[in-house]
Amino acid sequence: MENRFTNARQCAFLALKSIYCQKAYTDIAIDRILRSHKLNALDRSLVCQIVYGVVRQKRSLDALISLLGKKKASQQPLNLRIILYIGLYQLRYLTQIPNSAAVNTSVELAKKNGLAKLAGVVNGILRNYIRQAKTTDPLLAQNYSSPIEKLGVIHSFPDWIVETWLQQLPISETSELLTWFNQPAKIDLRVNILKTSVEKVANIFQDRGISVSPLPHLPQALRINDSMGDITLLPGYQEGWWIVQDSSAQLVTHLLDPQPGETIIDACAAPGGKTTHIAELMGDRGIIYACDRDPKRLKKVQNNATRLGIKSIQTLVGDSRNLVSFPDKNHPLCDRVPAPLCGLRKQGHSDHAVPAFADRALLDVPCSGLGTLHKRPDIRWRQTPAQIRELFQLQQELLQQVAQWIRHKGILVYATCTLNPLENEKVIQSFLQFHEAWSIKPPSEESPISTFKTPEGWIKVYPHRHNMDGFFMARLQKN
Repeated sequence: MENRFTNARQCAFLALKSIYCQKAYTDIAIDRILRSHKLNALDRSLVCQIVYGVVRQKRSLDALISLLGKKKASQQPLNLRIILYIGLYQLRYLTQIPNSAAVNTSVELAKKNGLAKLAGVVNGILRNYIRQAKTTDPLLAQNYSSPIEKLGVIHSFPDWIVETWLQQLPISETSELLTWFNQPAKIDLRVNILKTSVEKVANIFQDRGISVSPLPHLPQALRINDSMGDITLLPGYQEGWWIVQDSSAQLVTHLLDPQPGETIIDACAAPGGKTTHIAELMGDRGIIYACDRDPKRLKKVQNNATRLGIKSIQTLVGDSRNLVSFPDKNHPLCDRVPAPLCGLRKQGHSDHAVPAFADRALLDVPCSGLGTLHKRPDIRWRQTPAQIRELFQLQQELLQQVAQWIRHKGILVYATCTLNPLENEKVIQSFLQFHEAWSIKPPSEESPISTFKTPEGWIKVYPHRHNMDGFFMARLQKN
C-alpha cells in the first residue's frame, strides 16, 4: 500500500508534467490536481511546496542534474528530469523530509511512471548529491564565468533578470533580493473599514487560533502568519470584512489619496483590489469608473465590490487607450462611457477631443510582474526582454491617454508591480519630458507611505528591504 508521501509526490509529478508538457500555469496545474485527487491537508501542502518549489528552482535543479549525472539535464527524458527535480528539491530545500524518504519515494515514482529501467539512475544521482552535500554545496563549489551567472544558477533566475537588478543594487543586496523571491508568499489582508475595524478582524482571527500581525505604515493591513487552506472559509470573508491584497498594492491607493465626492478613474481595474480600496478611502461617496478590456476579469471587480458592500463603482469594458475614440456615436460601448466622454464625442468633436472630467486617476499598468516572483514563479521563465519592450510602449500609450482625462490640479498615480526601470522610471521621465503641464507630486509627510519616498519623489518598494511585493509608483499632478 502506498504511503501518503508517495501519493503527494505522484500528484506533484502530474502537476509538473502539466506545467512542462502543456505549458500550464503553476497555480492552475496545482488546482486541477488537488481537485481531482482527495488528499489530506498535509499532503496538499506537500504538493504545493514541491510544485511551486521546483518551478522556482528549475535552473538550480537543472545545474545539479548536469553536475551529478552522466548526461546534461537537457538530454534527460522529461519524465525522468521531473522525478529528479522532485527528489533533489526535497533533499536541498525541504528540511522536514528525511533523505531516505526523498530517495526511496523518487525511485518509486520512476517505477510507477514507466521508468523502472531508469530507477537506478534516479537512485544514483540523488545519493551522489547526498554524498557531496555533506562537505560542500555542489553549486557553490563550481566556477562561474561571471557574478551574473553565479547568482542566476545558485538562486535559479535567468541572467537577464539578475543583470536588471545588478544595475540597481550591489551584489550583496541582489543576492538578498533573489533569496527573498524564493521564499513562500505571505497572505496580506486589507480590512474593509466601511464594515468593521482592523482590531475586530484581528481579534476574530486570533479567537480561531489564526495568528495575524498588523503592518507598519498601512492602517488597514493584516498579515496572516500561518499556512492557510481555502481563503474563503476564513472568518469574515462572506461578510465582506476584508479582501486579500498585498501590502505594496495597498500603498498605491494611499498615494492616490482619494477624497469623498470625487470622480475617479481606475484605468486598468481588474480584479478590483485597488478599485475597492479607493471606494473605502472615499467612504463610498463619489463615483469610480473601473475600466478594463477583459470582461471576465472586470466581472471580478463587480463581484468584489458586491461582497464588500460597495456602491460607488461603475464598471466599463474597454481598452483605456481608445475608450473615447469610437467610430460613431452608436458604438455599443458609448452608452457605458462616462457622460462627459460621450457628450463631447456626440456633439461632433474629433476622435482626439478628450474632456478633462476626473479629479484623480489610477493607472496600474500591465507590466512584467518582476516584483511578484515569489507568488508567480512562472514569470521568471515566461517573461523576456523583448516582451518588456512591448510593455514599455503600451505603458506609455496608456499614460498619455489617461492623462487627458484629468482636470486642472488633478492627480494621476502611475503604478507597476515590477522592479524594471524601463517600465518604471523611464516611463515617467519620458512622459514628463513631453508634458510640461505635469510634475511629480510626492506624498505628504503625513501620508502612511512617506517613509518609502525616494529623492526623486516617487515610491520604490524593494521586497528584501520592506518585506512586501516589489512595486513602483509615482504621483503626478496636472499644473
